[in-house]
Amino acid sequence: MKLLLTLCLACLFMLPAQAARRLGEAQVRMGKDDLPCFTIAEREEGRGGNPDFQAVTVMAGARVLWHMAMPRERTFALASSMCVPYGGRVPALPQTAAGPLENGAVYTVQLDTRPGKNGAAPLRYQAHFCLARRAGGRTALHHIGADAGAPCKAP
Repeated sequence: MKLLLTLCLACLFMLPAQAARRLGEAQVRMGKDDLPCFTIAEREEGRGGNPDFQAVTVMAGARVLWHMAMPRERTFALASSMCVPYGGRVPALPQTAAGPLENGAVYTVQLDTRPGKNGAAPLRYQAHFCLARRAGGRTALHHIGADAGAPCKAP
């Protein structure tokens, strides 16, 4: 009986630490050329500091529209004051070609990070958003769940 209890406790301690981590909140802002850019929310930075950037993925449902990753040996501290633009601007980084974003469609952005100085910080930050045309041809950004009545299709 003691052996069984010891084995059960050992199995609990061997569970991956990542399973207990929470999902952090990403922020989406409008960048240049009416395209979104992505970062961590300011309150996430205040709560857990600046995680090290690993990758960004933008999806429409399960379909990946764009993915960019940092090589293992390179990274930078992701701050809420900076923003990673959709489609990237550094051709040397491994990335897919960015697909077109349609007005009214719901998208998910996922930022994968390395823990940085705070080992308890989330390893993934996520947000849902859509784009809509304003009068005059400008594009407006809507955060799903944050803008009441946002002109988006249901997620």
